[in-house]
Amino acid sequence: MPYLNSASNIRAKVAEYTNAKTLWLDTEVADYQTRNPRLSLIQVLDDPTDMSGDRVFLFDVLDQPDIVADFIEQIMVNPDIEKVFHNANYDLKFLGNKRAKNITCTLEIAKKIPYYILPLPNYQLKTLATALCRFNYIDKQEQSSDWGRRPLSEGQIEYAYLDCIYLAQVHLQLLELQVASNPDPQKEDLTALDARYTELSEHWQLLKSEFEHLQERLKKAMQAQNVMETSVCKLTSYERKSVKVPFTELVRLVQNQSVNLDFPITLTQKIQKDLGENLEQLSVDIDTTTSWRLSTKNQENGDQQE
Repeated sequence: MPYLNSASNIRAKVAEYTNAKTLWLDTEVADYQTRNPRLSLIQVLDDPTDMSGDRVFLFDVLDQPDIVADFIEQIMVNPDIEKVFHNANYDLKFLGNKRAKNITCTLEIAKKIPYYILPLPNYQLKTLATALCRFNYIDKQEQSSDWGRRPLSEGQIEYAYLDCIYLAQVHLQLLELQVASNPDPQKEDLTALDARYTELSEHWQLLKSEFEHLQERLKKAMQAQNVMETSVCKLTSYERKSVKVPFTELVRLVQNQSVNLDFPITLTQKIQKDLGENLEQLSVDIDTTTSWRLSTKNQENGDQQE
């Protein structure tokens, strides 16, 4: 895990990275809980097969804004280089913000994978690395350590380079899950999908019914016993206020007070019926959307018999 703190050495390595196709990146920030956080390290990996850390370079950029600016200009805003982060929104605060191009976030990839395929309590990098890559005994203690001190401890250095290795391995696994969860619709086995859908529908009706019933029982029991929290649930109350006014009154106010209030109104079937032929006098915009509803044939037959 080469550690570079010389401006010339960092710039030379950054110049090499401009030819990379994909980089796996992480940052460490000093004083991150204050109003003036300082970027401490930029960790870069260019080979996802590296498990030793030899290809992870640690750039010590603490209080070296010119180096950070060069990194942003040569790497972050370069659309030809894919930059992979976990929770990219945080790192981008220090690395170009909205100027950054071609950003991949493993957190966002994980969140889009259906829960039944990736059933995890959270999508932290540690959780993903443990579940997907079998990295055990991941120590995140150094994450909240003092990244503004120099020299950095051996523990901090090890933590910094390992995060890039975890990130790259998690990224590769997530890409496989992403493909598995988005098969080509043209090649789907409809018979197999039908069978699984039917099987799950029966279980779902039972589970949904029991879940909703338990939910109501819990709410009633907690209110009756004046218990706001259990070991699992929390009961909260809220008020929803709706402000309504007769339409004619609103029109009169707008006209009398010359209020600039102009916006489209969706004409429901009832309003259209009430307007009758007068509807033809209005300049209407018609938006047509097509929606698809999936139902079982048994369900349709049941609906027809009612």
